[in-house]
Amino acid sequence: MRPISSWAIKQKLKPEQAGQRTLLATNPSHDPYITRPKVYLLGRQAVVGEEVERFLADEGMSFTTDSGSAAEVLAEMAGRTCYMSFGKGRKTNEEYLDNILTSKHGSVLEHAVWNLLITGVSRSLTHELVRHRAGFGYSQLSQRYVDEGDARYVVPPLYQENEELRAQWQETIDLVRKAYAELADATSQYVQQKRPEMAARDRRKWARQAARSILPNATETKIFVTGNARSWRHFLELRGSPHADTEIRMLAVEICKVLKKESPNIFHDIEVYEEEDGLPAVRVTHSKV
Repeated sequence: MRPISSWAIKQKLKPEQAGQRTLLATNPSHDPYITRPKVYLLGRQAVVGEEVERFLADEGMSFTTDSGSAAEVLAEMAGRTCYMSFGKGRKTNEEYLDNILTSKHGSVLEHAVWNLLITGVSRSLTHELVRHRAGFGYSQLSQRYVDEGDARYVVPPLYQENEELRAQWQETIDLVRKAYAELADATSQYVQQKRPEMAARDRRKWARQAARSILPNATETKIFVTGNARSWRHFLELRGSPHADTEIRMLAVEICKVLKKESPNIFHDIEVYEEEDGLPAVRVTHSKV
């Protein structure tokens, strides 16, 4: 068991990097057609150990934890605050959070939060994703400011199974790609004639916001998502189901892998398994926590 004061999550930087921004290449060469999503874990919580110690000292209580996850520790502390049971009852974090799951005391899990950056998904997928409102925050790529002339497109899983259908789909996408570039250029010229005083940046924005109307649902997008554990569990249960749209189901599987690694105690009852259709899906033991 570790004292709570030992909690700290620090960035590891080389000495020459301290206090400096690291600039990375953002435009590598890509295949314009995407077949699977990517999930990047960009943010996790940290426990402010000295403040926890101050609280415990003020209340004359003690608390230790065996968890290596700040999110799990914070969820446990939130639950123990309800009954002021610090240092009492269940000894391990796993035991404590398992009781939370079985008793469906889900509000405690809302204090555990992660930040994910998701790429390689279609606009049709994010239309479904952003319907999950409670406990989530979203920031998505703007088609008004980003030139989609070089956009990538997500191949629907069904078309990945059939070369003939994929070729037909890809031919259609190639036509749309060309049409968008031509329309955006023509629109920009028109806006320049109509509003010659307009700054070039605003002119491009006007052109793109009109031209994007012909882009298909398959257009790839990138979205930054912040969510708490309770909301992520709800998402995984609904979207990892074999009854969900296949693309978002594949995303749910990837998110499940990330979150189970991050917090095995909060997500221990959720597993990835292979369905009868040959594709992975997500199964939840404690439903609707």
